[in-house]
Amino acid sequence: MLVQRTLTNSINAVGVGLHSGRKISIKLLPAEEDTGIIFKRVDIDPPVEIKAIVNNVGATTLATTLIQGEVQISTIEHMLSAFAGLGIDNAIIEIDDVEVPIMDGSSSSFVFLIQSAGIKEQTKPKKFIKIKKEISVETDNGAFVRLSPYDGFKVTYSLVYDDDKHKQYSSKSTIDFNSTTYLKEISRARTFGFMEEVNMLKEQNLALGASEKNAIAIGEDGILNEEGLRSKDEFVKHKILDVVGDLYLLQYNIIGAFEGYKSGHTQNNLLLKKLQESPESWELISSDGDAPEIKYIEPIIDPSSG
Repeated sequence: MLVQRTLTNSINAVGVGLHSGRKISIKLLPAEEDTGIIFKRVDIDPPVEIKAIVNNVGATTLATTLIQGEVQISTIEHMLSAFAGLGIDNAIIEIDDVEVPIMDGSSSSFVFLIQSAGIKEQTKPKKFIKIKKEISVETDNGAFVRLSPYDGFKVTYSLVYDDDKHKQYSSKSTIDFNSTTYLKEISRARTFGFMEEVNMLKEQNLALGASEKNAIAIGEDGILNEEGLRSKDEFVKHKILDVVGDLYLLQYNIIGAFEGYKSGHTQNNLLLKKLQESPESWELISSDGDAPEIKYIEPIIDPSSG
């Protein structure tokens, strides 16, 4: 039986906000069973907690943002992706600004923090959203997303490049988490952006913290980062990383197959809302029944033991 997981210890980190450019502090803390993932703005008096669930999602342009009244926390998808990929069900994230720091643009820094804090198995069984019936969303720009029944968890994503010069990069990938792990395939894939678009965003006081230290910079003649890509399919794998994070706003890992074409946070969020409105398309199952064959890394009870 797969059981719920939290952190063994709390852990602190500091990073830069992608859009604000400010230095931001975060603290990851263990949480009781059935808590879920909760973000807590501690720079506000009194502090405000926002649970990472689809009903609390506000803006989805450029990043996924949680809102509660006037309070928001944006760019949550990479951290959520790390929690989902490592099977962490319960945690509290204290943060002293409006966005989660971008770190290196992937989820590997958050994976490192989680592993350093330790992964603790709890006692209650892990729960899953099992897709029973295909459900999809298509938007006016031709992008679509789909969830369909599958015995495990699989993500297929197709990225469309507008410029012929970029078609040399891999545009489609399928990751089956029945046979491989998030840590191995997805966690190191960085976010990316075209320099022309980044410069336009900076003129609008956005992406002020963007640099080659936290994103893949694409210029007219190709990749500007000195080290190049971490893998030939890093672009499309980062889109899968985003998908994993956005899907975790359902609060539980999914048993099913996701397919996305030219899609982003907006389509992902529309799909989750449609799924919520279609109870015949899914069911909540417990791992004390038929345990799915999703591979998670082994728990790390005492990080100091190596």
